[in-house]
Amino acid sequence: MEKIDNLDKKILNIITKNARIPSKDVAVECGVSRAAIHQRIQRLTEMKVIVGSGYIVNPKALGYNTCTYIGVSLEKGSMYRDVVSKLEKIPEVVECHFTTGPYSMLIKVYAQDNQHLMQLLNDQIQHIPGVTETETLISLEQSMNRQIYIPVED
Repeated sequence: MEKIDNLDKKILNIITKNARIPSKDVAVECGVSRAAIHQRIQRLTEMKVIVGSGYIVNPKALGYNTCTYIGVSLEKGSMYRDVVSKLEKIPEVVECHFTTGPYSMLIKVYAQDNQHLMQLLNDQIQHIPGVTETETLISLEQSMNRQIYIPVED
């Protein structure tokens, strides 16, 4: 795997703080040409250092007011991939992690309200073959989200 150099790190620090920043502004801040920035970003994407792109939509603006984390226990850990394929068909499930600890999986779900959440749990998630138990934790407030602002050290 190719290594990233100091210019790559500088670019990453800039674009993770503002994904909409024009390449010309990144180029000025880095002291290189806009073409160089474009090539570097393309290379970082091909290397899978940069994954995905798009806009972040506020779920509450769309009527999804309840954010929950659900610990899911499975009959057997080997059922994980089958369960994931079923969860992918539920649009309200936005994250899924295979975990250690008390749960086999941890999923993040957005629901319109508690009744919608109950419907998702009772009629969909708990009916997936292999799911033996769920524990729901409702998020009262998201205070911070730094996943995309991980500092890149020089």
